[in-house]
Amino acid sequence: MATVQGKNATFDRAWRYALLVIGAVIFIGPLLFMVMSSLKPDPQLLADTSSLRAFLPVGDISLKNYVGAFHRAPVALFIFNSVLVTGITVILSLFVCSLAAFSFVFLNWRGRDVVLAVIIATLIVPFETIAIPMLIVVNNLPWVSADGLTLGWLNSYRVQIVPFVADGLTIFLFVSFFKDLPRELIEACRVEGATWFQIYLRVVMPLSGPVLATAAILKFLAMYNQYLWPLMVTQAEGFRPVMVGLQYFFQLNPVWGELMAYLSVITVPVLAFYLVLQRAFISSIASTGVKG
Repeated sequence: MATVQGKNATFDRAWRYALLVIGAVIFIGPLLFMVMSSLKPDPQLLADTSSLRAFLPVGDISLKNYVGAFHRAPVALFIFNSVLVTGITVILSLFVCSLAAFSFVFLNWRGRDVVLAVIIATLIVPFETIAIPMLIVVNNLPWVSADGLTLGWLNSYRVQIVPFVADGLTIFLFVSFFKDLPRELIEACRVEGATWFQIYLRVVMPLSGPVLATAAILKFLAMYNQYLWPLMVTQAEGFRPVMVGLQYFFQLNPVWGELMAYLSVITVPVLAFYLVLQRAFISSIASTGVKG
């Protein structure tokens, strides 16, 4: 009997590992193809796409496509713009949306449920339907700069950050997480004389590591991959993000190897951010247990 159970356990373990390997191949395959293609000249790249050679470092391998990509477009500037805009937006969004969610869950005020329902309903509104009205609004907003009071936010970092600080999905994630926190803990803090902001900052947020990591990853991907809005509001090259930079590789004579090199370079911040947040996510789960 023990032998049969051992064989079944071995069989189940083999199936699990097989499924994990298949899943890894599905997710790593496109990245591997992108990197390998970025190292090959166009004729070889196109010829290898019909075989497994597309995933292997074979043939004429070099870094010429990377050099060509940096000559064709200001890649470093685009990456800097995207990382700056995305990083600031993620930080502000986590603070604003978590604070809003805290008020929806723990504070009692008139119209709370109605406002929350309206915010969640915004999730079904496509961005394309509000893009033009948003463009008209930001084009007439005032701003105080070194040159004095000016009108219009176009060609700036703020026009890419401020409209996306608060969003329904992030607020919904925090609301869902906060509702599972024990109310007794909040009530005990109130009895001890803690203010609502102290409870938010010192009690609720330290317990919110998993939702913080999840919301940060989703927000980072959404902001880093933005194309339509930056294309509409950044005519100056100095403020354009990486996705708008893709158009540099489809003008006149597109070089597919250089395009793959550009995609490989701009993917690095996304992978780095994900790995950092993954470690933070795991450590936060390990540290949120109730200690005696």
